[in-house]
Amino acid sequence: MTDEHNPFEALEARLQARKAEYDAIDVPHAAASRAVQAGIQQASHKRKSKLRWLTSSISAAALILLFTGCIRVSPAFASFVEQLPGMEGVVSLIRQDKGLMMAIDQSLLQKVGITDEHDGGSVTVEGIITDESRMVIFYKMKGMKDTEKFNYDIDLLDENGKDIPVVYGYSVPNSDSDDQVYENFIDVVFTDKASPPDVLTVVFKSRDDAHPGVWKVTLPVDKNLTKGMKKVIPVNESLVIDGQRIQVKQATMYPTRLVLDVQMDPNNTKKIFGLSDLQLVDEQGRAWRTDTSIGEDTRSIYFESMYFAKPKKLTLQGSGFSGLDKKELDFSLNLKTREITGGPSGLQMLGSKVEGKDLIIDFSVPDNMENSYVFNFSKVKDSSGKTYQTPSASWSPGYGKNQNHTTVSITIENGAKLQGELQIKISTYPSKIKSPFSLEIPVNP
Repeated sequence: MTDEHNPFEALEARLQARKAEYDAIDVPHAAASRAVQAGIQQASHKRKSKLRWLTSSISAAALILLFTGCIRVSPAFASFVEQLPGMEGVVSLIRQDKGLMMAIDQSLLQKVGITDEHDGGSVTVEGIITDESRMVIFYKMKGMKDTEKFNYDIDLLDENGKDIPVVYGYSVPNSDSDDQVYENFIDVVFTDKASPPDVLTVVFKSRDDAHPGVWKVTLPVDKNLTKGMKKVIPVNESLVIDGQRIQVKQATMYPTRLVLDVQMDPNNTKKIFGLSDLQLVDEQGRAWRTDTSIGEDTRSIYFESMYFAKPKKLTLQGSGFSGLDKKELDFSLNLKTREITGGPSGLQMLGSKVEGKDLIIDFSVPDNMENSYVFNFSKVKDSSGKTYQTPSASWSPGYGKNQNHTTVSITIENGAKLQGELQIKISTYPSKIKSPFSLEIPVNP
Protein backbone atom coordinates (compact mmCIF):
# COMPACT_ATOMS: atom_id res chain seq x y z
CA MET A 1 0.00 0.00 0.00
CA THR A 2 1.35 3.46 -0.82
CA ASP A 3 2.08 6.16 1.73
CA GLU A 4 -0.98 8.01 0.38
CA HIS A 5 -3.28 5.36 1.82
CA ASN A 6 -1.51 4.84 5.18
CA PRO A 7 -3.58 7.44 7.09
CA PHE A 8 -6.78 5.60 6.09
CA GLU A 9 -5.76 2.00 7.00
CA ALA A 10 -7.74 1.86 10.22
CA LEU A 11 -10.83 3.35 8.58
CA GLU A 12 -10.59 0.93 5.68
CA ALA A 13 -10.38 -2.02 8.09
CA ARG A 14 -13.55 -0.88 9.83
CA LEU A 15 -15.33 -0.41 6.51
CA GLN A 16 -14.30 -3.87 5.34
CA ALA A 17 -15.77 -5.36 8.53
CA ARG A 18 -19.06 -3.50 8.00
CA LYS A 19 -19.15 -4.55 4.35
CA ALA A 20 -18.80 -8.22 5.38
CA GLU A 21 -21.93 -7.83 7.52
CA TYR A 22 -23.96 -6.29 4.68
CA ASP A 23 -22.71 -8.79 2.10
CA ALA A 24 -24.19 -11.59 4.22
CA ILE A 25 -27.70 -10.16 3.76
CA ASP A 26 -30.00 -12.04 1.37
CA VAL A 27 -31.06 -9.17 -0.93
CA PRO A 28 -33.29 -9.49 -4.05
CA HIS A 29 -31.14 -7.07 -6.09
CA ALA A 30 -32.55 -6.15 -9.48
CA ALA A 31 -35.71 -8.19 -9.12
CA ALA A 32 -36.85 -6.19 -6.11
CA SER A 33 -35.75 -2.95 -7.67
CA ARG A 34 -37.87 -3.41 -10.74
CA ALA A 35 -40.82 -4.53 -8.66
CA VAL A 36 -40.62 -1.36 -6.61
CA GLN A 37 -40.14 0.72 -9.75
CA ALA A 38 -43.43 -0.62 -11.02
CA GLY A 39 -45.22 1.04 -8.13
CA ILE A 40 -45.56 -1.76 -5.62
CA GLN A 41 -46.21 -0.01 -2.32
CA GLN A 42 -44.29 -2.59 -0.32
CA ALA A 43 -41.21 -4.13 -1.89
CA SER A 44 -41.56 -7.58 -3.34
CA HIS A 45 -38.96 -9.74 -1.76
CA LYS A 46 -37.44 -13.18 -1.53
CA ARG A 47 -37.90 -15.13 1.63
CA LYS A 48 -35.69 -13.95 4.50
CA SER A 49 -34.99 -10.67 2.75
CA LYS A 50 -33.87 -7.91 5.08
CA LEU A 51 -34.89 -5.01 2.85
CA ARG A 52 -37.98 -2.99 3.57
CA TRP A 53 -39.36 -0.04 1.62
CA LEU A 54 -41.75 2.77 2.37
CA THR A 55 -43.48 4.87 -0.23
CA SER A 56 -45.88 7.74 0.07
CA SER A 57 -49.44 7.55 -1.23
CA ILE A 58 -48.45 8.77 -4.69
CA SER A 59 -47.74 6.14 -7.33
CA ALA A 60 -44.00 5.83 -7.62
CA ALA A 61 -40.93 3.86 -6.72
CA ALA A 62 -38.25 3.73 -4.11
CA LEU A 63 -34.54 3.79 -3.81
CA ILE A 64 -32.65 0.63 -4.65
CA LEU A 65 -29.59 -0.20 -2.59
CA LEU A 66 -26.95 -2.49 -4.06
CA PHE A 67 -24.67 -4.18 -1.55
CA THR A 68 -21.84 -5.03 -3.96
CA GLY A 69 -18.32 -4.01 -4.80
CA CYS A 70 -15.20 -3.55 -2.74
CA ILE A 71 -14.30 -0.91 -0.21
CA ARG A 72 -11.49 1.49 -1.13
CA VAL A 73 -10.99 4.41 1.19
CA SER A 74 -10.42 7.77 -0.47
CA PRO A 75 -10.19 11.31 0.88
CA ALA A 76 -13.93 11.57 0.15
CA PHE A 77 -14.64 8.72 2.57
CA ALA A 78 -12.33 10.17 5.19
CA SER A 79 -14.00 13.57 4.84
CA PHE A 80 -17.44 12.04 5.23
CA VAL A 81 -16.52 10.01 8.31
CA GLU A 82 -14.89 13.06 9.88
CA GLN A 83 -18.17 14.93 9.45
CA LEU A 84 -20.31 12.05 10.76
CA PRO A 85 -18.07 10.10 13.16
CA GLY A 86 -19.18 6.54 13.89
CA MET A 87 -21.16 6.22 10.66
CA GLU A 88 -18.72 3.94 8.81
CA GLY A 89 -21.48 1.43 8.14
CA VAL A 90 -23.46 4.05 6.26
CA VAL A 91 -20.39 4.94 4.24
CA SER A 92 -20.17 1.31 3.11
CA LEU A 93 -23.72 1.63 1.78
CA ILE A 94 -23.58 4.97 -0.01
CA ARG A 95 -20.18 4.31 -1.61
CA GLN A 96 -22.18 2.50 -4.32
CA ASP A 97 -23.47 5.91 -5.42
CA LYS A 98 -20.39 7.69 -6.74
CA GLY A 99 -22.40 10.81 -7.60
CA LEU A 100 -23.56 11.16 -3.99
CA MET A 101 -20.03 10.64 -2.72
CA MET A 102 -18.81 13.41 -5.06
CA ALA A 103 -21.49 15.75 -3.73
CA ILE A 104 -20.45 15.01 -0.14
CA ASP A 105 -16.81 15.59 -1.06
CA GLN A 106 -17.86 19.02 -2.37
CA SER A 107 -18.94 19.97 1.20
CA LEU A 108 -22.65 19.80 0.39
CA LEU A 109 -23.43 17.74 3.50
CA GLN A 110 -25.32 19.68 6.19
CA LYS A 111 -24.29 18.50 9.64
CA VAL A 112 -27.22 18.27 12.08
CA GLY A 113 -26.52 16.20 15.23
CA ILE A 114 -29.97 16.65 16.82
CA THR A 115 -31.25 13.89 19.16
CA ASP A 116 -34.60 12.93 20.65
CA GLU A 117 -34.08 10.67 23.67
CA HIS A 118 -36.60 9.11 26.04
CA ASP A 119 -37.70 5.74 27.46
CA GLY A 120 -34.17 4.38 27.15
CA GLY A 121 -33.94 4.95 23.40
CA SER A 122 -32.70 7.75 21.19
CA VAL A 123 -32.79 8.81 17.55
CA THR A 124 -30.18 11.21 16.17
CA VAL A 125 -30.29 12.85 12.75
CA GLU A 126 -26.56 13.21 12.07
CA GLY A 127 -26.77 15.08 8.77
CA ILE A 128 -28.58 15.60 5.48
CA ILE A 129 -27.72 16.37 1.88
CA THR A 130 -30.40 17.79 -0.37
CA ASP A 131 -31.11 19.49 -3.67
CA GLU A 132 -34.35 20.07 -5.59
CA SER A 133 -34.59 16.40 -6.61
CA ARG A 134 -33.37 14.38 -3.65
CA MET A 135 -32.69 14.38 0.06
CA VAL A 136 -30.60 11.84 1.96
CA ILE A 137 -31.10 11.79 5.75
CA PHE A 138 -28.38 10.09 7.84
CA TYR A 139 -29.56 8.90 11.24
CA LYS A 140 -28.54 6.78 14.21
CA MET A 141 -30.71 4.83 16.67
CA LYS A 142 -29.47 3.79 20.10
CA GLY A 143 -31.10 1.63 22.75
CA MET A 144 -34.16 1.04 20.57
CA LYS A 145 -36.09 -2.24 20.56
CA ASP A 146 -35.79 -4.70 17.64
CA THR A 147 -33.84 -2.48 15.24
CA GLU A 148 -32.81 -5.62 13.38
CA LYS A 149 -36.49 -6.07 12.45
CA PHE A 150 -36.99 -2.31 12.08
CA ASN A 151 -40.46 -2.45 13.55
CA TYR A 152 -40.95 1.30 13.03
CA ASP A 153 -42.87 3.62 10.74
CA ILE A 154 -41.19 6.76 9.43
CA ASP A 155 -43.01 10.02 8.65
CA LEU A 156 -41.50 13.12 7.05
CA LEU A 157 -43.26 16.37 7.95
CA ASP A 158 -42.86 19.95 6.74
CA GLU A 159 -42.74 23.14 8.83
CA ASN A 160 -46.54 23.01 9.19
CA GLY A 161 -46.53 19.45 10.50
CA LYS A 162 -47.99 18.07 7.27
CA ASP A 163 -46.79 14.96 5.43
CA ILE A 164 -44.44 15.80 2.57
CA PRO A 165 -45.76 14.11 -0.64
CA VAL A 166 -42.54 12.30 -1.47
CA VAL A 167 -41.26 8.81 -2.14
CA TYR A 168 -38.67 7.48 0.26
CA GLY A 169 -36.93 4.24 1.05
CA TYR A 170 -34.53 2.73 3.54
CA SER A 171 -32.83 -0.60 4.00
CA VAL A 172 -33.06 -2.87 7.02
CA PRO A 173 -29.74 -4.68 7.42
CA ASN A 174 -28.88 -6.96 10.32
CA SER A 175 -27.84 -5.25 13.53
CA ASP A 176 -25.98 -7.44 16.03
CA SER A 177 -24.19 -4.69 17.92
CA ASP A 178 -24.04 -5.22 21.68
CA ASP A 179 -24.51 -1.52 22.38
CA GLN A 180 -27.73 -1.43 20.32
CA VAL A 181 -26.45 1.28 17.98
CA TYR A 182 -28.06 1.19 14.55
CA GLU A 183 -27.10 3.56 11.74
CA ASN A 184 -28.74 4.05 8.35
CA PHE A 185 -30.16 6.63 5.99
CA ILE A 186 -33.46 7.56 4.38
CA ASP A 187 -33.40 8.33 0.65
CA VAL A 188 -36.10 10.78 -0.45
CA VAL A 189 -37.25 11.50 -4.01
CA PHE A 190 -38.90 14.87 -4.68
CA THR A 191 -41.34 14.93 -7.59
CA ASP A 192 -43.17 17.85 -9.22
CA LYS A 193 -45.54 17.84 -6.26
CA ALA A 194 -42.92 18.56 -3.61
CA SER A 195 -39.66 20.34 -2.87
CA PRO A 196 -37.37 20.43 0.17
CA PRO A 197 -39.10 22.07 3.14
CA ASP A 198 -37.57 24.94 5.10
CA VAL A 199 -37.98 22.90 8.28
CA LEU A 200 -38.06 19.10 8.36
CA THR A 201 -39.37 16.80 11.09
CA VAL A 202 -38.38 13.13 10.95
CA VAL A 203 -40.73 10.92 12.99
CA PHE A 204 -40.02 7.33 14.06
CA LYS A 205 -43.06 5.46 15.43
CA SER A 206 -42.84 2.01 17.00
CA ARG A 207 -45.24 -0.58 15.59
CA ASP A 208 -44.81 -2.76 18.68
CA ASP A 209 -47.80 -2.37 21.03
CA ALA A 210 -45.69 -3.78 23.86
CA HIS A 211 -43.04 -1.08 23.39
CA PRO A 212 -44.86 1.99 22.02
CA GLY A 213 -43.04 5.22 21.43
CA VAL A 214 -42.59 8.18 19.12
CA TRP A 215 -39.28 9.92 18.46
CA LYS A 216 -39.20 13.25 16.61
CA VAL A 217 -36.25 15.25 15.33
CA THR A 218 -36.91 18.72 13.88
CA LEU A 219 -34.22 20.56 11.94
CA PRO A 220 -33.81 23.52 9.58
CA VAL A 221 -32.93 22.64 5.98
CA ASP A 222 -30.10 24.67 4.44
CA LYS A 223 -31.21 24.83 0.80
CA ASN A 224 -28.54 27.41 -0.04
CA LEU A 225 -25.87 24.71 -0.20
CA THR A 226 -27.18 23.56 -3.61
CA LYS A 227 -29.14 26.62 -4.70
CA GLY A 228 -28.90 27.38 -8.43
CA MET A 229 -27.03 24.17 -9.26
CA LYS A 230 -29.78 22.57 -11.38
CA LYS A 231 -28.85 22.09 -15.08
CA VAL A 232 -31.47 21.27 -17.74
CA ILE A 233 -30.24 19.51 -20.91
CA PRO A 234 -32.78 19.40 -23.79
CA VAL A 235 -32.71 16.12 -25.75
CA ASN A 236 -35.94 15.66 -27.79
CA GLU A 237 -34.80 12.48 -29.52
CA SER A 238 -36.71 9.24 -30.26
CA LEU A 239 -35.68 5.68 -29.49
CA VAL A 240 -37.24 2.77 -31.39
CA ILE A 241 -36.76 -0.52 -29.55
CA ASP A 242 -38.28 -3.66 -31.09
CA GLY A 243 -40.85 -1.49 -32.85
CA GLN A 244 -41.77 0.44 -29.68
CA ARG A 245 -41.17 4.20 -29.72
CA ILE A 246 -39.89 6.19 -26.73
CA GLN A 247 -39.40 9.95 -26.76
CA VAL A 248 -36.44 11.09 -24.66
CA LYS A 249 -37.42 14.62 -23.69
CA GLN A 250 -34.75 16.07 -21.44
CA ALA A 251 -32.13 15.36 -18.82
CA THR A 252 -31.88 17.40 -15.63
CA MET A 253 -28.63 17.26 -13.71
CA TYR A 254 -28.54 17.86 -9.96
CA PRO A 255 -25.65 17.45 -7.51
CA THR A 256 -27.18 14.23 -6.11
CA ARG A 257 -28.64 12.63 -9.27
CA LEU A 258 -29.56 13.00 -12.95
CA VAL A 259 -33.23 12.77 -13.97
CA LEU A 260 -34.06 11.60 -17.50
CA ASP A 261 -37.64 12.34 -18.61
CA VAL A 262 -39.12 10.02 -21.23
CA GLN A 263 -42.53 9.55 -22.88
CA MET A 264 -43.84 6.18 -24.07
CA ASP A 265 -45.69 6.48 -27.39
CA PRO A 266 -49.42 5.78 -26.78
CA ASN A 267 -49.51 3.91 -30.11
CA ASN A 268 -47.02 1.30 -28.91
CA THR A 269 -48.37 -2.27 -29.09
CA LYS A 270 -46.57 -3.28 -25.91
CA LYS A 271 -46.71 -1.99 -22.36
CA ILE A 272 -43.12 -1.19 -21.35
CA PHE A 273 -42.48 -1.86 -17.67
CA GLY A 274 -38.87 -0.74 -17.82
CA LEU A 275 -35.72 -0.50 -19.90
CA SER A 276 -33.16 -3.26 -19.25
CA ASP A 277 -29.54 -2.76 -18.14
CA LEU A 278 -29.92 0.99 -18.50
CA GLN A 279 -26.86 3.19 -17.97
CA LEU A 280 -25.27 6.44 -19.05
CA VAL A 281 -21.68 6.13 -20.29
CA ASP A 282 -19.34 9.12 -20.52
CA GLU A 283 -16.40 9.72 -22.88
CA GLN A 284 -14.03 7.96 -20.46
CA GLY A 285 -16.15 4.81 -20.44
CA ARG A 286 -17.44 5.40 -16.91
CA ALA A 287 -20.94 3.98 -16.45
CA TRP A 288 -23.50 5.87 -14.38
CA ARG A 289 -26.25 3.52 -13.25
CA THR A 290 -29.97 3.95 -12.70
CA ASP A 291 -31.73 2.81 -9.55
CA THR A 292 -35.23 4.28 -9.66
CA SER A 293 -38.01 5.35 -12.01
CA ILE A 294 -41.32 7.08 -11.37
CA GLY A 295 -44.39 7.23 -13.57
CA GLU A 296 -46.14 5.19 -16.24
CA ASP A 297 -46.22 6.35 -19.86
CA THR A 298 -44.62 9.64 -18.82
CA ARG A 299 -41.67 8.55 -16.75
CA SER A 300 -38.70 10.00 -14.88
CA ILE A 301 -35.64 7.75 -14.69
CA TYR A 302 -33.05 8.50 -11.99
CA PHE A 303 -29.31 7.99 -12.46
CA GLU A 304 -26.24 8.58 -10.35
CA SER A 305 -25.14 12.17 -10.72
CA MET A 306 -22.10 13.00 -12.83
CA TYR A 307 -22.51 16.68 -11.96
CA PHE A 308 -19.01 17.09 -10.53
CA ALA A 309 -17.38 14.71 -13.02
CA LYS A 310 -18.26 17.23 -15.79
CA PRO A 311 -18.60 14.76 -18.70
CA LYS A 312 -18.09 16.02 -22.25
CA LYS A 313 -20.64 13.57 -23.65
CA LEU A 314 -23.08 10.91 -22.44
CA THR A 315 -24.51 7.87 -24.21
CA LEU A 316 -27.70 6.21 -23.02
CA GLN A 317 -27.31 2.44 -23.39
CA GLY A 318 -29.55 -0.55 -22.72
CA SER A 319 -30.10 -4.18 -23.69
CA GLY A 320 -33.85 -4.02 -24.40
CA PHE A 321 -36.92 -3.79 -22.20
CA SER A 322 -39.39 -5.70 -20.08
CA GLY A 323 -42.96 -5.59 -21.35
CA LEU A 324 -46.09 -7.35 -22.53
CA ASP A 325 -48.47 -6.97 -25.46
CA LYS A 326 -51.19 -4.62 -24.26
CA LYS A 327 -53.85 -7.21 -25.10
CA GLU A 328 -52.24 -9.54 -22.51
CA LEU A 329 -52.45 -7.11 -19.60
CA ASP A 330 -56.05 -7.93 -18.65
CA PHE A 331 -57.34 -11.33 -17.55
CA SER A 332 -60.13 -12.84 -15.46
CA LEU A 333 -59.57 -15.31 -12.64
CA ASN A 334 -62.13 -17.74 -11.21
CA LEU A 335 -61.17 -18.26 -7.57
CA LYS A 336 -63.18 -21.47 -7.29
CA THR A 337 -62.01 -23.28 -10.44
CA ARG A 338 -58.62 -21.46 -10.66
CA GLU A 339 -59.31 -20.89 -14.35
CA ILE A 340 -57.55 -17.94 -16.02
CA THR A 341 -59.02 -16.36 -19.14
CA GLY A 342 -56.72 -14.04 -21.09
CA GLY A 343 -53.39 -12.79 -19.84
CA PRO A 344 -49.93 -14.08 -20.77
CA SER A 345 -49.47 -17.68 -21.81
CA GLY A 346 -48.52 -20.16 -19.09
CA LEU A 347 -49.75 -18.19 -16.09
CA GLN A 348 -51.45 -20.51 -13.55
CA MET A 349 -53.24 -20.10 -10.22
CA LEU A 350 -51.91 -22.60 -7.67
CA GLY A 351 -54.15 -21.82 -4.71
CA SER A 352 -55.15 -19.20 -2.16
CA LYS A 353 -55.38 -18.63 1.58
CA VAL A 354 -56.85 -16.10 3.99
CA GLU A 355 -54.67 -14.21 6.45
CA GLY A 356 -56.68 -11.91 8.68
CA LYS A 357 -58.67 -9.62 6.40
CA ASP A 358 -56.48 -10.30 3.38
CA LEU A 359 -56.52 -12.89 0.60
CA ILE A 360 -53.20 -14.27 -0.66
CA ILE A 361 -53.20 -15.90 -4.11
CA ASP A 362 -50.35 -18.13 -5.28
CA PHE A 363 -49.45 -18.21 -8.98
CA SER A 364 -46.99 -20.11 -11.11
CA VAL A 365 -45.23 -17.86 -13.63
CA PRO A 366 -43.32 -19.54 -16.52
CA ASP A 367 -40.29 -17.29 -16.12
CA ASN A 368 -37.28 -16.89 -13.88
CA MET A 369 -37.52 -13.55 -12.07
CA GLU A 370 -33.84 -13.16 -11.28
CA ASN A 371 -32.72 -9.75 -12.58
CA SER A 372 -36.23 -9.07 -13.83
CA TYR A 373 -39.59 -7.65 -12.84
CA VAL A 374 -41.89 -9.55 -10.54
CA PHE A 375 -45.45 -10.42 -11.56
CA ASN A 376 -47.97 -8.12 -9.88
CA PHE A 377 -51.35 -6.44 -10.36
CA SER A 378 -52.30 -2.79 -10.59
CA LYS A 379 -56.07 -3.32 -10.40
CA VAL A 380 -58.32 -6.05 -9.01
CA LYS A 381 -62.11 -5.87 -9.28
CA ASP A 382 -64.77 -8.26 -8.03
CA SER A 383 -68.05 -9.04 -9.80
CA SER A 384 -69.70 -5.93 -8.32
CA GLY A 385 -66.93 -3.66 -9.67
CA LYS A 386 -65.35 -2.96 -6.27
CA THR A 387 -61.60 -2.32 -6.51
CA TYR A 388 -59.01 -3.86 -4.20
CA GLN A 389 -55.38 -2.94 -3.53
CA THR A 390 -52.38 -5.28 -3.77
CA PRO A 391 -49.83 -3.84 -1.31
CA SER A 392 -47.27 -6.65 -1.46
CA ALA A 393 -45.93 -9.56 -3.46
CA SER A 394 -43.31 -12.19 -2.68
CA TRP A 395 -41.77 -14.93 -4.73
CA SER A 396 -39.55 -18.01 -4.59
CA PRO A 397 -37.83 -19.82 -7.46
CA GLY A 398 -39.28 -22.97 -8.94
CA TYR A 399 -42.58 -24.80 -8.75
CA GLY A 400 -42.31 -28.45 -7.95
CA LYS A 401 -39.41 -29.76 -10.01
CA ASN A 402 -39.74 -27.05 -12.65
CA GLN A 403 -37.01 -24.50 -11.88
CA ASN A 404 -37.93 -22.43 -14.95
CA HIS A 405 -41.13 -21.38 -13.21
CA THR A 406 -41.48 -19.00 -10.27
CA THR A 407 -44.05 -19.16 -7.48
CA VAL A 408 -45.51 -15.71 -6.79
CA SER A 409 -47.76 -14.88 -3.82
CA ILE A 410 -49.82 -11.69 -4.15
CA THR A 411 -51.75 -10.14 -1.26
CA ILE A 412 -55.17 -8.61 -1.96
CA GLU A 413 -55.92 -6.20 0.86
CA ASN A 414 -59.28 -6.75 2.59
CA GLY A 415 -60.00 -9.54 0.12
CA ALA A 416 -60.66 -12.34 2.62
CA LYS A 417 -64.31 -12.70 1.58
CA LEU A 418 -63.72 -12.60 -2.17
CA GLN A 419 -65.35 -15.37 -4.19
CA GLY A 420 -66.18 -16.08 -7.81
CA GLU A 421 -64.49 -14.20 -10.65
CA LEU A 422 -61.99 -11.36 -10.47
CA GLN A 423 -60.99 -8.91 -13.21
CA ILE A 424 -57.26 -8.19 -13.02
CA LYS A 425 -54.85 -5.83 -14.80
CA ILE A 426 -51.16 -6.69 -14.78
CA SER A 427 -48.77 -3.93 -13.66
CA THR A 428 -45.49 -5.81 -14.06
CA TYR A 429 -44.43 -9.16 -15.50
CA PRO A 430 -41.01 -10.85 -15.92
CA SER A 431 -40.95 -10.86 -19.71
CA LYS A 432 -37.81 -9.62 -21.46
CA ILE A 433 -37.28 -8.42 -25.01
CA LYS A 434 -33.64 -8.33 -26.10
CA SER A 435 -33.00 -5.38 -28.40
CA PRO A 436 -29.81 -3.39 -27.61
CA PHE A 437 -29.99 0.38 -28.12
CA SER A 438 -27.97 3.54 -27.60
CA LEU A 439 -28.65 7.27 -27.84
CA GLU A 440 -26.29 10.24 -27.57
CA ILE A 441 -27.27 12.75 -24.88
CA PRO A 442 -25.89 16.24 -25.61
CA VAL A 443 -23.94 17.80 -22.76
CA ASN A 444 -23.28 21.53 -22.76
CA PRO A 445 -19.55 22.27 -22.37
